[in-house]
Amino acid sequence: MKVKTNLLMQHSEGRRGRVCKSMKYKEWLQRWLYTLKPTLKKTTYARYADAVYVHIVPKLGEIELNKLTDAVLAGFSANLTASHATSTYLGIFGVVNRSLQSASAHGLPVACKPIKRPAKRKKARKIAILSKPNQKRLEDYITHSKLYKLYGIVISLYTGLRIGELLALEWGDVDFKAATLTVNKGCSDSYTKGKYKKWIDTPKTESSKREIPLPKQLLPYLRELKAQSKSKYVIEGKNGKELSIRSYQNTFRIVLKRLNLPEAGFHSLRHTFATRALECGMDIKTLSELLGHSNPSVTLKYYSHCLPEHKREMMNKFGRYLQQRV
Repeated sequence: MKVKTNLLMQHSEGRRGRVCKSMKYKEWLQRWLYTLKPTLKKTTYARYADAVYVHIVPKLGEIELNKLTDAVLAGFSANLTASHATSTYLGIFGVVNRSLQSASAHGLPVACKPIKRPAKRKKARKIAILSKPNQKRLEDYITHSKLYKLYGIVISLYTGLRIGELLALEWGDVDFKAATLTVNKGCSDSYTKGKYKKWIDTPKTESSKREIPLPKQLLPYLRELKAQSKSKYVIEGKNGKELSIRSYQNTFRIVLKRLNLPEAGFHSLRHTFATRALECGMDIKTLSELLGHSNPSVTLKYYSHCLPEHKREMMNKFGRYLQQRV
């Protein structure tokens, strides 16, 4: 911590050892990120860098810290909350506040107070899933096209992998003999020099580390992928090139548009897997473990809407069983 403080002060002081009275916010953000990087998890740093270079610097970067007033931040806050999802704007506000608190702690003149954390917008979360006919159309298109990069879409439909887990998946994580897939890492996009690149890190949570038994229907696709692979990663780009999350998300959107299917994010594949699993009678505890949730209550929170019809079916099955015994 002492080394970090000294480095920040070295950047912040003038030639005579006094704290600079004027510094653009973008200059401070760059220096703050540089010294913070060794202390953060890679995925956390990637989120911070994304917030800084994509959202904060374009709007506030040219303003000097001693002119970054409450009114300026209030305007930035209003625009951001109106145009971004709750999780996005809360994350950005967190970066703004932490960077300004650090600047103030190191003696830089900061004109504003930390942004007040906005209240979460209470809005029913709509979970997008593919209908059975649309899922079949999507699978048929991918399997007949022989565009191997798209096989990751089918893998997610049959395993519920998050996109970061899918793109971090290596061939060493696939056991063809035991027909299992091991999730032991994830990836995020690192925003560097105006481009997004894949950044491998530990899984999202400890419970995300898991082993998933593979349906036998999925194994032929994986063997095809393995036969033509030029990379250590299961899902790769042209000539074995690594794929960023944003690039693969965009690919998924293009496929949906080409098939004239409803717009949906890649995460809808994970929701679709969970919904199909409940429809076929999978119990919540098993599904929770396959999804990498910390406990079944998390799974119920997101997928309880899928259960009424399933409960009705199970009760009818139970009734038939009792009649047969009588």
